[in-house]
Amino acid sequence: MFEDSKPIFQQIAEGIVDDILRGRYAEGEQVPSTNELAAYLRINPATAGKGLGLLVDQGILVKRRGIGMFVADGAAARVAAERRERFATDFLAPLLAEARNIGLDREALIRLIAESAPADPPRTD
Repeated sequence: MFEDSKPIFQQIAEGIVDDILRGRYAEGEQVPSTNELAAYLRINPATAGKGLGLLVDQGILVKRRGIGMFVADGAAARVAAERRERFATDFLAPLLAEARNIGLDREALIRLIAESAPADPPRTD
């Protein structure tokens, strides 16, 4: 369930962010409480609280005293922008460097990506 490569509280925070990006939690919607997360994941409530607290510190969640934690306005767009930037740095830059190293020009790289990518599913909206 959890990876050994990262602390559990970080994995909890990342899981909630993933759920926000997928639309499971909309902006303004309440996320599970510390105790709900701890019970569901069978972890210490302090660990669950640390994961939620990290998201509060990052401005992704807002705490409403006595009510719970809620997705902050603009959180999904901000997280998506940060992930796009990180994707470009962590994946795209090395991909482009390797393409240059092996002699792939832009058109060949685009063709290779198009051939390797699965077809987009039909839109329902």
